[in-house]
Amino acid sequence: MNKISRRNFNKKLSTGLLGTTLIGYMPLSFGITNNEKKSLGIALVGLGSYSTYQLAPALQDTSFCHLSAIVTGTKDKEQIWKDKYNLAENCIYNYENFDTIISNDAVDIVYVVLPNSMHADFSIRAAKAGKHVICEKPMAINVSECDAIIDACKKEGVKLSVGYRMQSDPYTNEVKKYVREKTFGSVRHVSSTAAYISRGNTQQWRLNRALSGGGALMNMGVYAIQTSIYGTGYNPISISAQKFSTRPEYFKNTDETITAQMEFPSGAVANMFTSHNASGNRMRVSCDNGWFELEPAHSYGPISGRTSNGNTIYFPHKSQQALQMDDFAKHILLGTANVAPGEMGKRDMIIVEAIYKSIAENGKKQLLDLGTMGIVTK
Repeated sequence: MNKISRRNFNKKLSTGLLGTTLIGYMPLSFGITNNEKKSLGIALVGLGSYSTYQLAPALQDTSFCHLSAIVTGTKDKEQIWKDKYNLAENCIYNYENFDTIISNDAVDIVYVVLPNSMHADFSIRAAKAGKHVICEKPMAINVSECDAIIDACKKEGVKLSVGYRMQSDPYTNEVKKYVREKTFGSVRHVSSTAAYISRGNTQQWRLNRALSGGGALMNMGVYAIQTSIYGTGYNPISISAQKFSTRPEYFKNTDETITAQMEFPSGAVANMFTSHNASGNRMRVSCDNGWFELEPAHSYGPISGRTSNGNTIYFPHKSQQALQMDDFAKHILLGTANVAPGEMGKRDMIIVEAIYKSIAENGKKQLLDLGTMGIVTK
């Protein structure tokens, strides 16, 4: 029998490529697979505000994963994070030596938290290093890059998730339950707004199309797309869109405000609004026999909800990021559902591209053939 490295053994075992011939042949003590661990180590790639103020603190409250490494291009951050989170010296990486993470058994998952244009590169490199991947939303800047990430993860036998924190939020799953069980009858209309006002720093990467791939749509707009989908329970079959700008001197090459209308195979329709120059944080679902809404709906929480029968939708507040990362770790360790798979990220990018195409064609309706792509039933 040819010599098998620990990494290749684990990868082949997880994908079934070794078959059953090794049963009884290899000692049970051979290596430590992900399934034998109780907590998976996560490396955060990019130490911007989201990693600093949301992900790293959330990893102090997770049950199935923990912060084990960092990757940063800012030298000053290395010692600060090392001391604050008691990280080992060999778990501090920069963008140049990132690929050497392949030999670090303390890292099971790489979480890519970089500008959108860098998602594909580092997600693919993480997969080639044999690490499971969480890619922050949006998954990439186009559908082709989504395909490249998905293909790389499949080839290397690693798991892939998109950083859709709302998919792990209990309010989202309550909405899905109302839709699935038709608590208020069949859904007829969904309205979703996901927007905030951007001011100040004109050099931020979100205002740089080369780094962001777009504007409001590639940021908050993804939440409005997601809400429209889980608010109806279906993927859209068509979409029309419009773009508006009242501050062209500030939003020089990224979209400021976008509205879109979607049609669904159930007959339901949805209207979404996203902007970097207005405030909006709400979803409302109108049904045959009533309605339900969340406001706020997309923020880090606490979320708040109510229904037409006078009830309040309430769950004790928990970090969405902690829930999200634990969900992915449980998927790896316990085989639970992947609540935000790469296919979901690709689907949303197909919709994003259709929105931009509709805008370029003066609001012309774009037909979509997505089937159940990316829809996860927990």
